[in-house]
Amino acid sequence: MNHPHVREKIREYPNRFFDSSVWNDLALREGDIVIASYAKAGTTWLQQIVAQLIFRGDAEIDVSAISPWVDGVYPDKATKLALLDAQSHRRFMKTHLPADALVTSALVKYLYIGRDGRDIALSLYDHQCALSQDAQIGLDAPGKLRVLPPPRLTRDAYVAQWLEQDGVPFWPLWEGVRSWWERRADANVLQLHYNDLLDDLPGQIRRIAAFLDITIPPGKWDTIVAHCRFDYMRQHAARYVPQGSGLWREGGKAFFNQGRSGRWRTALPDALNLAYVQRAHAELGVAAAQWLAHGQARPA
Repeated sequence: MNHPHVREKIREYPNRFFDSSVWNDLALREGDIVIASYAKAGTTWLQQIVAQLIFRGDAEIDVSAISPWVDGVYPDKATKLALLDAQSHRRFMKTHLPADALVTSALVKYLYIGRDGRDIALSLYDHQCALSQDAQIGLDAPGKLRVLPPPRLTRDAYVAQWLEQDGVPFWPLWEGVRSWWERRADANVLQLHYNDLLDDLPGQIRRIAAFLDITIPPGKWDTIVAHCRFDYMRQHAARYVPQGSGLWREGGKAFFNQGRSGRWRTALPDALNLAYVQRAHAELGVAAAQWLAHGQARPA
């Protein structure tokens, strides 16, 4: 791009779920918002918060229709670029890439949300188990979303594999966390955590609004907060679920599942929890590992 405010990407990201080349062709605009995360870390929740702030509590906003996973393989690059190019409102989009695998701009705001990897892995397991028969029939068919069949492993074995093989069968966790952690002090990056949204949703929404330079009309505040609560989103899941609720046995509600934090404490054996903590410290260092486990508001 050769603009002084642009930081070029260092690499492409080869993975069956990604087409990172889209960032080479996306014309970023001043004021764009990019929501970054690992899967099942609160991405859709954050998209809803941003949508409610931009559209001032509008209940009819279909987040899944206007806020694409930019670097996902589906839909194709041309479709996503055309969608974003046609938008006249303040754009917001999501990425699951490490920070060095996308083009970034000082004129764009970045929200990165983290979550304890054990809760992520448990959510991924439930996510795969909830796939509908139609989704399974269409696995990897040309032009279809690349979804995965229900896991054949037990839940504990699935989480152990995900930990030992760094994200299998999806994509690596640690490099993405490291890359965004290293940019947490950048003026245009806001670091968020799933636990902090659970503990103080109104406070975190105000924090996000301030970072995005969005003024909240007093008469809209209660509505915005109500529309960002987990129960509300689960009730209206079709507006938020990527590729539609038809992928899931119970419709879009299955996409949101439980929305809790710390489930690993009772769901996983002590040895596996200890292995995760040791791996997190080795991969991230103490400070980043503790943040990923707890967020800002909860004690380590």
